[in-house]
Amino acid sequence: MDQRVNKRLRSAEITDGAARSPNRAMLRAVGFGDDDFGKPIVGVANAYSNLTPCNVGLNTLADRAMAALRESGAMPQMFGTITVSDGISMGTEGMKYSLVSREVIADSIETVCGAQRMDGILAIGGCDKNMPGAMIAIARLNIPAIFVYGGTIKPGTLHGRDLTIVSAFEAVGQYGAGSITEEQLLEVERHACPGAGACGGMYTANTMSSVIEAMGLALPGSSTMAAEDGEKADSAAASARALVNAIRNNILPRTLMTMKAFENAIAVVMALGGSTNAVLHLLAIAHAAGVRLTIDDFERIRKKVPVLCDLKPSGRFVTTEFHQAGGVPQVMRMLLDHGLLHGDAMTITGHTVAETLQTIPSNPPTGQEVIHQWAMPVYGQGHLAILRGNLAPEGAVAKITGVKSPRMTGPARVFDSEERCLDAILSGSIHPGDIIVIRYEGPRGGPGMREMLAPTSAIIGAGLGDSVGLITDGRFSGGTFGLVVGHVSPEAAVGGPIALIREGDQVSIDAVSLKLDVRLTDAELKERRDRWAPPPPRYQSGVLLKYARAVSSSSTGAITDGPTTVSPNTQ
Repeated sequence: MDQRVNKRLRSAEITDGAARSPNRAMLRAVGFGDDDFGKPIVGVANAYSNLTPCNVGLNTLADRAMAALRESGAMPQMFGTITVSDGISMGTEGMKYSLVSREVIADSIETVCGAQRMDGILAIGGCDKNMPGAMIAIARLNIPAIFVYGGTIKPGTLHGRDLTIVSAFEAVGQYGAGSITEEQLLEVERHACPGAGACGGMYTANTMSSVIEAMGLALPGSSTMAAEDGEKADSAAASARALVNAIRNNILPRTLMTMKAFENAIAVVMALGGSTNAVLHLLAIAHAAGVRLTIDDFERIRKKVPVLCDLKPSGRFVTTEFHQAGGVPQVMRMLLDHGLLHGDAMTITGHTVAETLQTIPSNPPTGQEVIHQWAMPVYGQGHLAILRGNLAPEGAVAKITGVKSPRMTGPARVFDSEERCLDAILSGSIHPGDIIVIRYEGPRGGPGMREMLAPTSAIIGAGLGDSVGLITDGRFSGGTFGLVVGHVSPEAAVGGPIALIREGDQVSIDAVSLKLDVRLTDAELKERRDRWAPPPPRYQSGVLLKYARAVSSSSTGAITDGPTTVSPNTQ
């Protein structure tokens, strides 16, 4: 074994057998025998809960991983970390805790593994923030690590069509618009989520699991397996064996999490048509890994990478169908063959990306429409664009594919919270041509940067998806589509230009020229800023207050261990 093994029992503070005795005594009480103290001790960070279908099946995976770790000569020690359900909290005050949970997950995994001096970490998660939270911790700890995804949910079905959780949100908008009955709404609700697993389209959970696979910190093919299929548990066991090999060979996360790995991940996100949240999370993971990734890197890669997959939310197919068509390895092979992937990037298995993809065919299988042939992409360029302008001097993130009108100018309809906006949509107060502005929902202002799935789904359900634009300093669910722009930075709470918009101002979204502007002169904006004052914090105690004080701009990943954003009026 490498000299790193059992570093917690070989640390500088513990130098002889007498000093080690109390440590060993406590370990004996949890199952260690005489022969176990020379084995690597692996932390198994298990995000199991029955709060959400995403995580309800994780104990099965943890048990398989623990058994495989023991069989491979390691000593596993399992501990829990939290999860919250984005889908359940969506559209409520509770959604403010969602992005906060990413930091809690990262901090808890780092705390346990740092305190107990683990030799390796196997993290198991299912819901949206489990993946980036674990990856942030893995980057900080820099001990051999692997991620095991809980798996995707299988689609629900109703009258011959596939359903996902987004179907339920859109049905609310359809009901509000009077196009379906209450009984039809209830039928969608009853059938949308048939069992265990994360939301079934290429939403945030499946996007981030694909990101981790692309970066080489999860096994090939593991990111799109169904939670309830046997191959998912088999993959957990294989992941455990791969981790023990990585410990023996001292394969460290930061040797894998290079700029090349992040560029590979971005290319895969673009090819899949993945979630806007990938921008936020990859920036945060890169910060933890010490990699100088910026939002401009996303735009640079977007221009080169086509969208190859026809996946929900804007496409037709769900993730289980993507998996059957070849999944992430198939897409990566296509990108590699066309010079859009770094084949020399290393993976947790000890093989390069090119070596890992060697047996994958160059072209996707015929007879399926999920992964398009290279010559006939869904779109010629990536779908996640970085917009700038006098409304977003630090940048904003837009999902620009699948919209009929990539340019739109109209009167601002201004709302200082998601709830006020949703009420206006459901009451029929939003009209074609309007540009909805939802502000004070950023990382600091929300706090927590809520996802706007409820209003965006209500817009789609009301039949306004092609005629209404929306901008926000909050963010979007991976299930969102339409002409929507999020992550507007600086946010309203720190005096960003979005705070200065008034009802009726002419706002322009231009997804072609990548511009986001309000038709005001610099002098007019300055006059309004001079009159602006920051609102009082929405929370006076607890985790949301602590988060609001610590969090940075979304343009830097909404991190909590770096420089924070301050109001222009207080600089």
